[in-house]
Amino acid sequence: MTMTKEMVDAVEKDLVFLATSSKEGIPNVVPIGFARPIDDETILIADNYMNKTRKNLEENPNISLVTKDATKCPFQFKGKIEIFESGKYFDIVTEWGQNAMTKLTPKAAILMKVEEIYSIQPGPDAGKKIG
Repeated sequence: MTMTKEMVDAVEKDLVFLATSSKEGIPNVVPIGFARPIDDETILIADNYMNKTRKNLEENPNISLVTKDATKCPFQFKGKIEIFESGKYFDIVTEWGQNAMTKLTPKAAILMKVEEIYSIQPGPDAGKKIG
């Protein structure tokens, strides 16, 4: 599924909230500061401090992501992930971490393939699939 420039910018420039679920269906939502689109269909996420989220992703690769400011970018992205503990994607998130003020050392790179996009704009179109 293709993200618009507005969607890409919103994910890249602000905090996002990441929702996962365990294999038993227990939900978990966390704020993520290191999430960046690497193209218009893929979002790369740094696993710096993930515990429950990482366990959930290992059990269930389905993920949902929303941007912090739903009034400016009212979209929910759903897809599946792959986890990388080495290689190109891991090197990218490691560079992000080393460039951060706190010098983070990521545990893994989470690559999300966007499969569906929904509106979270309040009103009659809330929840409508748009992509």
